[in-house]
This record gives sequence, structure tokens and C-alpha cells, in this order.
Amino acid sequence: MAPGAAPTPSAPATASAPPNPPKEVVNDPARTGFDPQMKWWMNYFRILSGQMTPEGLFHYREWRYKVHEERDCKRCDEYRDWLFTYSPVVRFLSGKIKDLNGNLDASNVLCRRCPARLEEDGQVHRQSGGFSPNHGILICANEIRDRKHLEDTLAHEMVHAWDHLRWKVDWMGDKDLKHAACTEIRASMLSGECRWTREALTRGNWSLTQQFQNCVRARAIRSVMARPRCKDDVQATKVVNEVWDSCFSDTRPFDEVYR
Repeated sequence: MAPGAAPTPSAPATASAPPNPPKEVVNDPARTGFDPQMKWWMNYFRILSGQMTPEGLFHYREWRYKVHEERDCKRCDEYRDWLFTYSPVVRFLSGKIKDLNGNLDASNVLCRRCPARLEEDGQVHRQSGGFSPNHGILICANEIRDRKHLEDTLAHEMVHAWDHLRWKVDWMGDKDLKHAACTEIRASMLSGECRWTREALTRGNWSLTQQFQNCVRARAIRSVMARPRCKDDVQATKVVNEVWDSCFSDTRPFDEVYR
């Protein structure tokens, strides 16, 4: 959503399928030290004894997620249904989305296992969820720690859905970087992901000065960097800074930042 853009309602974010998760990375036991044919505790002993590479640890974690996929998705479904019934922020956003002729419920807020992405430099990219204007919301069940975490993730993606319905968000066009930056700033600001307790207890960030703003800015920059049209972190930072003042002050559909 670009700063100062005219409100243009678009089609409801409803569909029967979620966004596709990333493709899975192939494991080579001879190179990584992780062997899926072994029992889990044998692989775990390899981790403790330093016989497994960081890449092997990545594949071990992904393998365990496969083993527990059904359990994780069932738990995620239960959390989702509870939140749509009892969570104040989810119920509020759901109502505001309906006011814009959109709909988000169990039919298009789906829990699935999401494979992580391993880069050549060893960096691991994981996600808790995603929004697609043509499909709905994907919740990565294997990355959800508890119901509170799902509430924050769901609220984040629902802000994206509201932005998409309220403004004509250019997700993939020439203006997509500014639009992406603005909606990511708003989603991190309004979802509760950057509240002090979450930062301190989950991420170990005990800073008291500008913690909230720094968290929102950092998450927005990372999200913009993941966009295909973004060249590097320098461009992502520049785009976020360009829209920061107008987007950080925009708390709609809330009156203020409650979380």
C-alpha cells in the first residue's frame, strides 16, 4: 500500500487453496552426516557429538517436521478455530474484512507444513505464514510454537488481507516494493509481533529504547529483501525509509496500536 494512495476496494480474498510452500531441499547423508534411515535418537546423538554438519542439522529438523506433520496440522487447526471464536484481534480483523466484502475462515486459512529454504551461504529462511490475494492465508503449522504465536501470525496476515481489500495493493508490479514495505510495516506494527514481551522473551532483545520501531523496521526490511524486484538490503532499507513516516502512523482499521 503506497503512502497517500487512494482507497480502491478490490476482489475478496477468498479461495479454496493456500499459497504454495517452498520446494524441499535434497539431503546427502554422506556430506551432511544426517541419515533419515537411522532412528531419531541416533541422529540426535550425532548432533550432540558434533558428527553432523549445520546442513545436516537443517535436514534433521525438516525430517522431524515430516514425521509430526499430521500432529502439527491438527494442533494448528484447533488453534485457528479457537482464535476465530475467542481472540479479540482476530475477531476484530475478521469483521473489518467482512465489511470490505472479504472473508477469511477455515476454508481459506489453511494449516500446512512449510519446508524451509537453505541458501548456498548456509542461511536458513523459515516462515510462519503467508498471504495470497487469490488464495487466502497459509499458516505454517510446523513453525507455530503455541496459540499466542499463531494469533500474532494470523493477525499479521489478516492486516495484509485488509490492506489488499482496502487499497489496490500492487504485489508484483512496478510499485510492489513500496506497497510491500508499507503493508509489512503496518502488519508488524499492528499484529503484536513487535511488542516488548515478544521481543524480550522470544528473541532475547531486552532493549528499552526504540525497541518497537527497530523491530518493525527490521522485519519490514527483511520482507522487502525477499521480493523478486529487490536488489539487496540497501535498496530494501531505502524503500522502507521512504514510506516509513506515513505507514508507521497509519493504524487503520484500529484506532491505535493495541498490541
